[in-house]
Amino acid sequence: MKLYWIKAQAPLRVLALIKHLGIDAETVEVDLMGGGLKTTEYAALNANQKAPTLVDGETVIWEASAIMAYLCIKTGSDMWPAANPAEQVEVLRWLSWNDCHWASAVSPFYFEHIVKTTFGFAEPDVASLPARIPEFQRYSAVLDAHLEGRDWAACGRLTIADFQLGSMARYWRESEMPLEPYPNIIHWLGNLTRLPAWANPWPD
Repeated sequence: MKLYWIKAQAPLRVLALIKHLGIDAETVEVDLMGGGLKTTEYAALNANQKAPTLVDGETVIWEASAIMAYLCIKTGSDMWPAANPAEQVEVLRWLSWNDCHWASAVSPFYFEHIVKTTFGFAEPDVASLPARIPEFQRYSAVLDAHLEGRDWAACGRLTIADFQLGSMARYWRESEMPLEPYPNIIHWLGNLTRLPAWANPWPD
């Protein structure tokens, strides 16, 4: 089994899951700035020319949430509830909510402070971020209310929904995300950070 990755939030959640589940996988870092995602060989695996991509024998999967579900099924982990349709719906709701709402709310902060710094292709445009705060507040309020009295986002336990939702928000301090009014989100992110695989997801 081989996972192609770059140092970004989507591969992060898959790498954290691989560590958390103790999966024996070869991890291959793609040279993003050197054009590694755009090579003919990589495009043959992932026509989107993005990461992560999982190759397991003849099986090739892209999109982090699909890869995470596949890995859980393969290892028998209930972080993806393959045997429970009602729980699948609950996890899917938060995977979808992340992709449609939460990701767009947190990504401007993550992009300016983390992506630009990590890859060094531009200075953070901090002046652009105040305009994004209303959307951030709108969806932070939704997630914070949901997490009231809960340690995890779905099914009363750790699932791949937590890894999906947490992958950009984990950098809330470094990204200057205004999360202070949302203590339930901060508590939940702290729960994730106490997982060794989440605290240190990158390959050694």
